[in-house]
Amino acid sequence: MQLELVNHTLYRVRRGQSAEEIACAFGVPPAVLAAENGLSAQPEEGQLLRIPAADCHLYRVQGGDSMSGLCGSRARFLAHNRCDALYPAQIVRL
Repeated sequence: MQLELVNHTLYRVRRGQSAEEIACAFGVPPAVLAAENGLSAQPEEGQLLRIPAADCHLYRVQGGDSMSGLCGSRARFLAHNRCDALYPAQIVRL
């Protein structure tokens, strides 16, 4: 399997997205995302958020990927990502 690593620095908020959902998708703690962007409430649709640099590689999930396939074990994946499900196009930390 060839990994497609991505490097995001800005993200535009979509309708109905919460800071927690966005933080989870990028593998950063919600408090870090909020501090990086000066958020005291939920972000608004269309708002640009700075995504803090992760201490490891970011990866865009593809169909058929599994937690254990990406990180060696489900427990290790959960320790890095705080998300318990994968979906295509999701950004996770490896």
